[in-house]
Amino acid sequence: MTTISTPAAAAPPHDWAGDYARFAAADQQAPLGAEDLERWAVAAHLIGEDDQLVALRERAYRQYLDRGLTEQAARCVFWIGFHLGNAGQHAQAAGWLERLRRLVDSTGTGTNPDPHLAAMVRLADAVNLMQTGRASVALPMFDQVTTAAQAAHDDDLFALAVLGRGGCLYELGRSSEALAALDEAMVLVVADLVAPPIVGLAYCSMVGLCMERFDVQRAGEWTRALSGWCDAQSGMVPYRGVCQVHRAEIFQLRGAWTEAASQAVHVSELPPADGWIAGAAHYRLAELHRLRGRFDLAERSYAAAGARGQEVQPGLGLLRAAQGNPGAAMAGLERALAEQADLSKRAPLLAAVVQVALATGDVAAGRSASVELGAGAAAIGTPYLTALAAHASGLVALAEDDPRTALPPLRRAWALWQQVDAPYEAARTRVQVGNACRALGDDDAARMEVDAARTVFEQLGASSDISALAAFDGTAAEQGHPLSARECEVLALVAQGHTNRAIAAKLFLSEKTVARHLSNIFAKLGVSSRAAATWYAYEHGLV
Repeated sequence: MTTISTPAAAAPPHDWAGDYARFAAADQQAPLGAEDLERWAVAAHLIGEDDQLVALRERAYRQYLDRGLTEQAARCVFWIGFHLGNAGQHAQAAGWLERLRRLVDSTGTGTNPDPHLAAMVRLADAVNLMQTGRASVALPMFDQVTTAAQAAHDDDLFALAVLGRGGCLYELGRSSEALAALDEAMVLVVADLVAPPIVGLAYCSMVGLCMERFDVQRAGEWTRALSGWCDAQSGMVPYRGVCQVHRAEIFQLRGAWTEAASQAVHVSELPPADGWIAGAAHYRLAELHRLRGRFDLAERSYAAAGARGQEVQPGLGLLRAAQGNPGAAMAGLERALAEQADLSKRAPLLAAVVQVALATGDVAAGRSASVELGAGAAAIGTPYLTALAAHASGLVALAEDDPRTALPPLRRAWALWQQVDAPYEAARTRVQVGNACRALGDDDAARMEVDAARTVFEQLGASSDISALAAFDGTAAEQGHPLSARECEVLALVAQGHTNRAIAAKLFLSEKTVARHLSNIFAKLGVSSRAAATWYAYEHGLV
């Protein structure tokens, strides 16, 4: 893997907003020349004024034609088509591609156009093929472009071709080769050898692929590297659309939930033309609301995501389970699994199925999902997925009343969450480590694990998780009551008004097990109702 470092733009910050303002003011005094129009177009793109980019490059294109500078004109046409294609305006992009083809055909001698310009046409054709699902046809064309670009010493063309090659390889299921290709493109990025617009494109391609494979470490490293480059680009708006959603996802994983919400809110306000991207942002907001216990807000955000075509599982399923409706949760998760064949996309669904199945007492279904998740994690091999699978395996062992078997995978999961800097997931795993320790009679270890988890939950504002830890506050032993630690935990949730089904979902137990605990609680306390047990809990400081 390429060593990731901060890009080499260590010179004084480039003021793109200032450039944009100066070019605009100068153009008011007298029409700018083609070269300045191109620079103005780059500045417009980098500060987020994309609606002006086509018009500015078209003006430059016409000036180059008038001056007989065909190669420069062709480059303008190429970038116009490339921008329109990335913006989803494929019909207009196709029109500009035909114009590029005619320009290139007019160069060179006889039927042999300039090979460098011909490579631009081939690149545009390859991009179109890749975007329309014909990656196997596009891949050799990208390879041809890389050869031509190297011969012409054109780093921009080379980087774009390598990015396209990486995209094709991923679509063809060759994800390891795809990441290697994108790493090659990023070498040019960190060396500051490509045009600024390509930097953002390269970053988005790399991080998107990393997040698809749950390679969150690599995604985070490239994010930090690009942030260093952006610090030297004053006024730049580097994260947009789906790239900004990926950034929000990384922030969430790192425990920076406020920053994640800020990124997602901005994208959620995109116009209808960008509905699917806005849907992804609404889903990210829903996840943050759910984790913070704001279930009403989460409900609305999931609905907004679904209305824009975004898959709302597994998040909505986990919300339903937390609301005490694991039946609806499982139905939604099973529907999503039936529609999804891609291994990496099945993984989070399977992890949720494990949690919800165990909450309904269906240990067999939980075990089956855990086994599939483990096989998928082994095939992909990233630490995140390995941790997800290990956590699921530990949950199944706990549900089978085998805490000794549960501890090794849970501890492995915790170590891996630490490795990928995922504090919330690490804290959730420590709670389960605590449950296993407590089941083995080691109350001191259990308390230490859960206290450490509580600190993280409090820092993050994970209110639902904090509530679920009420029974671990240490008052039980001091009061001298007859309840076990697990019974205290169940009683605390009863006192908060949770149903048996909701308690089962929170504690990863079956409803039958919760009912058994509740029966034991009633017997030990000498009470016959939930109301009486709740009164006891408040009287003895168990809530």
